Amino acid sequence: MDLECHSPLAAGPDPEPRRPANRVDDADLLRAARECVLANGLRRTTLTDVARRAGVSRMTLYRRFPDVGSMVTKLVTVEFGEILQLAQTAKPDGNARQRLVAGVVHGVRLLHEAPLLRRVLETDGELLLPYLVERLGSTQLAAESLLLDYLGAGHADGSIRPADPAVQARSLLLLVQSFVISAGPATKDVDADSLTTELTHLLDGALHPGSKS
Repeated sequence: MDLECHSPLAAGPDPEPRRPANRVDDADLLRAARECVLANGLRRTTLTDVARRAGVSRMTLYRRFPDVGSMVTKLVTVEFGEILQLAQTAKPDGNARQRLVAGVVHGVRLLHEAPLLRRVLETDGELLLPYLVERLGSTQLAAESLLLDYLGAGHADGSIRPADPAVQARSLLLLVQSFVISAGPATKDVDADSLTTELTHLLDGALHPGSKS
């Protein structure tokens, strides 16, 4: 897939002097990539434009990331990892089921507000299709791994109904990602907070030890 980034920077001079390669952190490059995607969309982003924004040579960038896809994958992985960590701070107390539900719902709300994901969904949503119909991506698997941890704790403390944890985790992943990926059209005529509140009830009811398996 040939991704182009036709920003005003592409035709003008570098915004700042180029820095030596050994003084450039990956975080700086990812920050520049994020700015480019937010400004122009994923499909219009190139390594050349990211290099200009970061104030580095193209060769410096190419040594770190061979193509736009690898850079964006790294960017999404880092940002999603940060959201996963924040999601776990939603409700530190309570049993494992309560922590799982609170963490998942908090994570969904954070993803609804995440500028990078919103931009991708608005401008390049079709690029996510392979992760919905062909294969699971690393961020999906990371979320599933976290769900498995919660489920294991819930089975141990009796707050989550017994079942195959792999099947439970995969089912939860499929349910939750629909509340994230389809948030735009789903909230055009239904309040977003009401939907996430309903997600709380769905998760708690499905995992409660008194529910039917």
